[in-house]
Amino acid sequence: MALERDKKIFAGARVRRLRRELDLTQAHMAQQLGISASYLNLLERNQRPLSAQLLLRLVEVFGIEVVEFRGDEDSRSAASLKEVFADSLFEGLAVSNAELQDLVHASPTAAQAMLALYRAYRDNTTRLATMAEQLERRDIAVPAEALRFPIDEARDFFDNADNYFPELENAAETLWQEGSFSVEELHGQLVQHLRKSHDIAVRIAPYDQFPDLIWHLDRHRRRLFLSEMLLPSGRTFQVAVQIGLLNHKELIDGLIQRSGVSSAEAKSLCRIGLANYFAAALMMPYEQFLALAERQRYDVDILSQRYGASYEQVCHRLTTLQRPGAHGVAFFFLRLDHAGNISKRFSANGFRFARFGGACPRWNIHEAFQAPRKTVVQIVEAEDGAGYLTFSRTVSGLGRGFLSPAQNLAIGMGCRLEDARKLVYADGLDLAAARATPIGIHCRICERVDCNQRAYPPLNRSAAISEHRRGLSPFTFETW
Repeated sequence: MALERDKKIFAGARVRRLRRELDLTQAHMAQQLGISASYLNLLERNQRPLSAQLLLRLVEVFGIEVVEFRGDEDSRSAASLKEVFADSLFEGLAVSNAELQDLVHASPTAAQAMLALYRAYRDNTTRLATMAEQLERRDIAVPAEALRFPIDEARDFFDNADNYFPELENAAETLWQEGSFSVEELHGQLVQHLRKSHDIAVRIAPYDQFPDLIWHLDRHRRRLFLSEMLLPSGRTFQVAVQIGLLNHKELIDGLIQRSGVSSAEAKSLCRIGLANYFAAALMMPYEQFLALAERQRYDVDILSQRYGASYEQVCHRLTTLQRPGAHGVAFFFLRLDHAGNISKRFSANGFRFARFGGACPRWNIHEAFQAPRKTVVQIVEAEDGAGYLTFSRTVSGLGRGFLSPAQNLAIGMGCRLEDARKLVYADGLDLAAARATPIGIHCRICERVDCNQRAYPPLNRSAAISEHRRGLSPFTFETW
């Protein structure tokens, strides 16, 4: 089917939250917007959609960003809650999608609290199961702290910031200008800066010296050792990471402190993640990188060659182009291995990933492993009806020679269909007549009844088992 491009925006809850944050009555806000109080009341109750003209008026009068009314945050929360209520813990509770949307719109803070409570429940359940297994095997007890999942807390930290940190962008741009850096000579310039500003010399370490390390900072000898197995893009990136950690420790720590991240492990992950963010911003300065990306229509290979960065580094950098007034195309990003394990993910455009599972088998990111280094393109339709242009290809991790080859990973990127023509990957596709591949978030919560690639039925549906017939799907279930 042809994908629907024009979607009405029902943003009543967000308009109401804005009005309450500004301490305005409906009459006062309506007066400033040039509409009647009764019409504003209909807007807040989602009885009327938010027109483009009125949205621009909100931006002009109250100084907000258009993206605040895009609804991605509410959509992500609703999708996460859907996954929560698919758990067998809530068996028998038929919570509809409309009810989940109502909950998120009416009480976004309560929705986030419910998600936090469920995550704590999952973490505790896993911890107890692990401890029980260890007791059965009579293993040495592992402290409870070691069985938590700080990576989820760190991921939430970056998601809540929309993977955009203006303070780090400004710091990287300032250093770039003060150092008169250039793309062609960046590695040497960064090495020189590290030596001049911190008295740390960079050395390439033979594999025999550090067989299990990518880099090592010897503070006593004032040496940063980089593995000889690192590609040039990796060496430049790691030097930039150290500059971020040393130059901007207080800035990074302040960002983490204000976020409310609690565990020591999660704080460490966030600190490394923010240093990585700074490194990418230093290697690929915002304004010039965005300008080239738009000029080259987001061709990742060209961007990679121009900036001496890896394919993955460029893809991840593209997800951070969220500067107000200078937005790039909003992308989602996913990295997974052969087994479908997701090791990195981020969405800036409303695309939902499973928080507690893998990716949909209908998405051709899995086929990328069959054609290494070849970009595969696909148009997909999410369960909420949104269409996306996706492109995926494999990359290699850091190997350690013949006996320990590099890990093969797949990188998946995608943008909303209305932005697809800005990408070179849409060339040759008839987007208006394209038939999208319907995909879901994860089999356990997907409600599509005609999927022949299901791994198991959804948790919140009763199985419809027959001894006399079988459809294309190995799992059939009752629909509401």
